[in-house]
Amino acid sequence: MSKPGELKPKDWKKILTGAGIAIGGAALTYVAETVPNIDFGVWTPVAVAVASVLVNFGRKWLTTQA
Repeated sequence: MSKPGELKPKDWKKILTGAGIAIGGAALTYVAETVPNIDFGVWTPVAVAVASVLVNFGRKWLTTQA
């Protein structure tokens, strides 16, 4: 554990991991809210499939513990 006023590399890794999770959650929320409102025309089935895979990947990534 680091002393007050000091951050070791292990602490920075935890901070960056937390930031990544927060950014990932925000990005997934944006994708989940935005994709249904876009008209992809004939590419709609592909867009829905890709969005579904991305949301599932993000869900697993955010809930899997190391």
